[in-house]
Amino acid sequence: MSDAKQRSEVGRAKRWVIKIGSALLTDNGRGLDRVAIHAWSEQMTALRRRGCELVLVSSGAVAEGMSRLGWEQRPHELVSLQAAAAVGQMGLIEAYESNFQEHGLHTAQVLLTHDDLANRTRYLNARSALRKLLDLGVIPVVNENDTVACDELRFGDNDTLAALVANLVEADVLVILTDQNGVYDRDPRHNDDAQLIEDAAAGDVKLLQAASATSGSGLGRGGMATKVNAAQLAARSGTVTWIASGREAGVLEKMAAGEQLGTLIHPASDPLTARKQWLAGQLQASGKLYLDAGAVKVLRQSGSSLLPVGVTGVEGDFQRGDLVSCHDAAGVAVARGLVNYAAEEARSISGQSSGKIEQLLGYVDEPELIHRDNLVLL
Repeated sequence: MSDAKQRSEVGRAKRWVIKIGSALLTDNGRGLDRVAIHAWSEQMTALRRRGCELVLVSSGAVAEGMSRLGWEQRPHELVSLQAAAAVGQMGLIEAYESNFQEHGLHTAQVLLTHDDLANRTRYLNARSALRKLLDLGVIPVVNENDTVACDELRFGDNDTLAALVANLVEADVLVILTDQNGVYDRDPRHNDDAQLIEDAAAGDVKLLQAASATSGSGLGRGGMATKVNAAQLAARSGTVTWIASGREAGVLEKMAAGEQLGTLIHPASDPLTARKQWLAGQLQASGKLYLDAGAVKVLRQSGSSLLPVGVTGVEGDFQRGDLVSCHDAAGVAVARGLVNYAAEEARSISGQSSGKIEQLLGYVDEPELIHRDNLVLL
């Protein structure tokens, strides 16, 4: 399929997640750019009228709060960031609400923390709520709940949040609007001959290396590398990611028309099931299991369950049902899943055949340490 045809098909997507970053929204830190917000809202309204379903993931609360409070430098103290987010979120949501109301469209504020997606029940609740809002024709405006999130429970950046939301609603396309035209092979701010990468596959090592050469604006927490990582995460549910400049006039309309702009990142493999999407998206693991080469090979080639015999080491203090990560002998993460035994029990049965579990523990719950239905490869 030609690149032009691919872009045309992506432009006709039914369900969009659109992420707009802090540098764009706050006019490089000078308060909300209401002219730009009005323009994006007009374009999103046009998409809605075409029958597209939209979820907007918007940064900008902390930066807008800084502007309102008269702070020129982003604070490092967590409580100051939380205060800025609380102040700025008011202006951010009001700006979107007033713009979409002009067109008779309703918006809904949705604030999430990592805990909301790490807990299976809350994950499903968030998924159901967002899907219901889409069914009602409402545009959810999603942001991280910076006012209550602590460092240990942060998504890290709204690019990651947008990708996880794309997984939640099984979006067709994730649009990341940024202050650059897309991903370049070198930093275009320091290399006049830098070339825009127009098309790539999620997980391409060269793409990530190129993205890592750029840095963020200082207003938000992300850079181009986080956007490429987000594309890889979104690809787990079959979502195409389109990274482009939010300063491009009519950028969303041009995307809908399939025009040649930005960087298009395609999934490199088939979508995961909904349960495995959730497992793959978890950022916090309660422990680690170290596997021998044979176990790693079986997991990767056969998609089998993880048996105790293939485990060489156990790290952490986890309970039955907790999420743990699985690593090879070099410490590289190869999988993650929900473990059937607590940490001390796992240590007792590691390296042993499943037939010895009852002898070692006095009971047997499951023959597998992690069942293949609760395991996802990384």
